[in-house]
Amino acid sequence: MTGGTGFVGSAVIRKLIDEGHTVRALVRPGSVQDNLAGLPVELWVGRLEEPETIRAALAGCRTLFHVAADYRLWVRRPAEMYAANVDGTRHLMEAAIAAGVERVVYTSSVATLGILPGGASADELVPSSLADMVGHYKRSKFLAEEEVKRLVREAELPAVIVNPSTPIGPRDIKPTPTGRIIVEAATGRMPAFVDTGLNFAHVDDVADGHLAALKYGKIGERYILGGDNLTLRDFLTEIARLRGRLPPKVALPIGPIVPFAMAAELYARFFGGEPFATVDGLRLARKKMFFSSAKAKRDLGYKPRPAVDGIKDAIDWFVDHGAIR
Repeated sequence: MTGGTGFVGSAVIRKLIDEGHTVRALVRPGSVQDNLAGLPVELWVGRLEEPETIRAALAGCRTLFHVAADYRLWVRRPAEMYAANVDGTRHLMEAAIAAGVERVVYTSSVATLGILPGGASADELVPSSLADMVGHYKRSKFLAEEEVKRLVREAELPAVIVNPSTPIGPRDIKPTPTGRIIVEAATGRMPAFVDTGLNFAHVDDVADGHLAALKYGKIGERYILGGDNLTLRDFLTEIARLRGRLPPKVALPIGPIVPFAMAAELYARFFGGEPFATVDGLRLARKKMFFSSAKAKRDLGYKPRPAVDGIKDAIDWFVDHGAIR
């Protein structure tokens, strides 16, 4: 398992342990391991950018879950993101082939998929290209998925691809960009919204989908692991309802926000931290990223719960850990 200390990866590890699997997790030096505390997991220190550590960690493993990714909507040094997401994925898959791994589940993202106009739900067959990818994260994940597909074709890599949508729920320790929105909205610091939308899935359902892909997925196929399509307004309204607050009523046009996002990025570049808004994020917000999980439901038995359950579990976890007071 790569990415086992993270939001999705730790959820997958818990499911694997529940099913009786022995798990070895590749962890980066100095990584925060709170999500693995108390779990019977064998830890191997290594980096995707260092192939020799990958080869050592894979020795004796029958299955590989590659969940790790550099997930940021803004990055000061983009080369680092491509080194981890693209080169690291290629190194890992080549090492898995050499080690004789019997099955690979590769965690991609709906970010690599095409989007339909008018808020229609896209599936795995909607075409996309590198030119469609906005920002370094989406481009790096698209290129990484292409590497996996190439190795399936050319080197018989036994990989199944899963494309999670936007996971929400407990153990979002960073937090993710979506987790940050939940915290800000739950504490009343998000009084306005833009007209956009996302597909939200409970992180534990996404983890179940990973195990279902291991058991039932077809080599070379990809499966969307999503949940409910919600506009950002509806998402924030649900958070407000759960916290007993008034929902935001002000809809902001995207255009006038762009200069503020540019200024925030410039400040972050010189003084550190993450910008509160990014130009790429605003470009993404111009389209609703709605998806269908019908294929995963049909072929894998994937059963996502309502998105409100994930929102509630996320809020409860953030409250328990002091992020929401």
